[in-house]
Amino acid sequence: MSTTLFNLSGRTALVTGSSRGLGNAIAEGLAAAGARVVLNGVDAARLGAAASSLRDKGYRVDAYAFDVADEAAVVSAFAQFDAAGIEIDILVNNAGIQLRKPLVDVSAAEWGKVIDTNLTSAFMVGREAARRMIARGRGGKVINIGSLTSECARATVGPYTTAKGGIKLLTKAMAAEWAEHDIQANAIGPGYMITEMNRALLDNAQFDAWVKGRTPAHRWGRPDELVGTAVYLASAASGYVNGQIIYVDGGMLAVL
Repeated sequence: MSTTLFNLSGRTALVTGSSRGLGNAIAEGLAAAGARVVLNGVDAARLGAAASSLRDKGYRVDAYAFDVADEAAVVSAFAQFDAAGIEIDILVNNAGIQLRKPLVDVSAAEWGKVIDTNLTSAFMVGREAARRMIARGRGGKVINIGSLTSECARATVGPYTTAKGGIKLLTKAMAAEWAEHDIQANAIGPGYMITEMNRALLDNAQFDAWVKGRTPAHRWGRPDELVGTAVYLASAASGYVNGQIIYVDGGMLAVL
């Protein structure tokens, strides 16, 4: 089979929350497949460093610092893209935060922050990207980053679980409305990955043993192991795949 199906040359990908972690790994993977990438984050210094690192590897990279949970900031960012001639063909909604606290102790403000950052942002950024994809008439790709908690819950991460469950159905809603415009909206559900967000869990010997024992692969995943799925969903190879969530979890959800 020709690898041209997976070639992203001539395409531009916006990856939210891509100054580090999963988002940065995905952005680099899309760039390696030929895409121009637009990095996003709220820490301008860290974002700039991430962009410089990718440029040093020969990739075409832009960086825009804005808060994806702020509607005015999202709308303004896309206006800036328009003014700069940046046409987003591929959107990866990756930005997210975690809150580990029993539900009975979660305030409404804490709940709202997690939902806004992990779920509402995907709707708002997706809306702005899709409006332009539809107007251009060339189709496009939306990839939302879900979680194992898109399928099942775990104690003390209720707001995150709710947001990631919402990502699964938001993805289906996007597919239902945008498929006729040749826009494919799908999601990736990472398993337990070695990231800074999971540092406290990685350093907890009991939890580390649980992850390795519970996962058929008997190890944590690496961020770069999401790249193949991301490139597939961003490419022509997935042209008739829509509204799906693909779990990259070492088999965790496959077993009891």
